[in-house]
Amino acid sequence: MNLVSGGNFRELWSHHSLPDHKDMTLDFLDRLRAITPYVLTGTDTASYARDWIGKYEAEPIAVVRPATTAEVSDILALCNDTSTVVVPMGGNTGLTGATLAKGAIILSLERMNTIRDVRKEAKIAIVEAGVILQDLHDHLDGSGLKYPMTFGAKGSCRIGGTLGTNAGGSNVLRYGNTRDLCLGIEVVLADGRILDLMSELHKDNSGYDLRDLIIGSEGTLGVITAAVLKLAPAPKAHATAMVTVPDLSGALQLLNALQERTGGMVEAFEYMPRNYMHRLKAYRPDLVPPLGYDAEHTIFLEIASTIPRDCAEDDTGEIPLTTHLEDALGTMFEAGLVLDAALAGSEAQRRTMWEMREAAAEVSTNTKPLVINDLCLPVDQVAAFCDEAIARIRRLDAGAVDCTVAHLGDGNVHYTVYPSKDNGELSDKIMETVEDIVQEMHGSFSAEHGIGISKLSSMRRRKSPVALDVMRAIKASMDPNGILNPGKVLP
Repeated sequence: MNLVSGGNFRELWSHHSLPDHKDMTLDFLDRLRAITPYVLTGTDTASYARDWIGKYEAEPIAVVRPATTAEVSDILALCNDTSTVVVPMGGNTGLTGATLAKGAIILSLERMNTIRDVRKEAKIAIVEAGVILQDLHDHLDGSGLKYPMTFGAKGSCRIGGTLGTNAGGSNVLRYGNTRDLCLGIEVVLADGRILDLMSELHKDNSGYDLRDLIIGSEGTLGVITAAVLKLAPAPKAHATAMVTVPDLSGALQLLNALQERTGGMVEAFEYMPRNYMHRLKAYRPDLVPPLGYDAEHTIFLEIASTIPRDCAEDDTGEIPLTTHLEDALGTMFEAGLVLDAALAGSEAQRRTMWEMREAAAEVSTNTKPLVINDLCLPVDQVAAFCDEAIARIRRLDAGAVDCTVAHLGDGNVHYTVYPSKDNGELSDKIMETVEDIVQEMHGSFSAEHGIGISKLSSMRRRKSPVALDVMRAIKASMDPNGILNPGKVLP
């Protein structure tokens, strides 16, 4: 994503006609409360009115918290009839301003938090959109199955939000994005009609794929209320390490070698360079990396297996999977492609390594002003991007510094720039410079966070005009009154 701190979100919204909540009648709120009594107004909406990094804030008309799909249907029908703007909200953990609700009601799915069913033989979970990701993980613990989506906000993000943004995370390398992990969804359309796409099928080629259209649409085409999620066998053993490498070319050779040696068991392959590790030291001194803070290139990696022969302790008490990783790293060390390595010797050490990576959002957003980029590149272009980006940016601002952390296995780079001064024009130039490099390398300016408000300018500059025309036509067809999260995604 591209998010510039200190910008004026009101300017971004000035092109969209939204009702003023002062004109809202008490009759509307009474009709809303007739559907569900769980309606908040005034100061009671404060925790919903502001995004978690404090960039976007606006008091909504109300926050309505339905408990059933039928209630969501009635709410949207009412809002459509009265031309009232609706902003769907999951856990409010986004970074793009997608839940800003100026002159709108917020439709929070937090009360729709039931895990309806887990079917072990079919390897599916049927869940409501308000289920917290970590709660689903905990529910599956001990079942022999897992839902393999994971990232730093898992303790507060909700399934509906991950579907709305097609979230990624640290296990995409092995399991894919949210779209890849979803078989079906239930969606309430702008006029209140319920679109039942709760398929449990792995193959269904019966017309346009409406499921995949709505996943990633950030609540602009409909409100997701439930989903059928694909589960995977829970690993019986993990081997986890932090490794320093001389360069990113060597890191990719290490990744490819591990994939070949393990038959594709690499679950995470994360890049944590020196500029990130130094910020980790400053903002999370409780997390001490085993190889120190000063290595130029650190990789956090994990392999996992369900195969008994990999997971059962041998006569020496060692787990074969760990031995397998040690042997692979030793071979790469002899070849000069690994400089040093530290393997997690316990579950506690493994969790600490994960926490170092999952602290990235906290660590990288602590300094203002900042320009946040969530981009994707061909995996063999990440090193060139990192070198070129800071060089070009310092031609604009000699005092700028940067911080990088990346899902190196899938090419997703979280690249944050801290300009030397809080100047909107300078920040815009930095954002556009990053976009230029990404475009030259045939990448994307948006990888896993969504578009929201913060990337509208990027959409305008970089997205094909034909693609935008098609998207606008779809939006107009599915939401002719424009009540669903207007001013987001489409410039």
